[in-house]
Amino acid sequence: MAEVAASKNSHSIPDSMETASEPATDPTVPEPLTSTNKAEKREREEEGRDEEASKKAKVEEKDEEEKEVAVSEKLGPKSFGSGEEMFNYFFKFLHFWPPNVNVNKYEHMVLFDLLKKGHAESNKKIGAGIQAFQVRFHPTFKSRCFFIVRTDGTSEDFSFRKCVEHLLPLPENMKRHHPSSDETKAFNGKNSGGHQKRGGVGRGGGRGRGQGRRGGGK
Repeated sequence: MAEVAASKNSHSIPDSMETASEPATDPTVPEPLTSTNKAEKREREEEGRDEEASKKAKVEEKDEEEKEVAVSEKLGPKSFGSGEEMFNYFFKFLHFWPPNVNVNKYEHMVLFDLLKKGHAESNKKIGAGIQAFQVRFHPTFKSRCFFIVRTDGTSEDFSFRKCVEHLLPLPENMKRHHPSSDETKAFNGKNSGGHQKRGGVGRGGGRGRGQGRRGGGK
């Protein structure tokens, strides 16, 4: 009996072999995606795309801001972001300020920079020095113009439109497509034997109406 028991024990499977028979897990093999894992992966991908789109939008916004800064122009203490904005500012001021009255200190600085930076013959216009700026009626066209009053007592008009066009581009619908029209008017005036009647006011009449060309002057 003892020999039979020993024979049975000799044929028993060792514990180590039983353990080795269990399937091993390979860390290099990815786990199969469950529905939960797929949803998490898709969410991460969407977040990545949203973050990328946000960065792109910020870059484009920064570029736009840089472009706006690039086209701005500073005249005295005031800044302008476009030619249209600048033109409208001076046009409104030209028709708001009373004639033959010196402009205030703020507008003086703005107009001085407009003339100095924008006019092709600014040194000639400034001459002996500028004492004041005024709005007056042009003696030929009877329209409102900006006038320079110099320190030596002389005065001369200048075109704010020409200055604006030199500093910042105007929209196509605001551009003057017939630059010689002013010269044509002056020529016709000289050959007409004197001033034509305007609104019932004859030769040597008093005031003009200020309805002439926009941004008049030289």
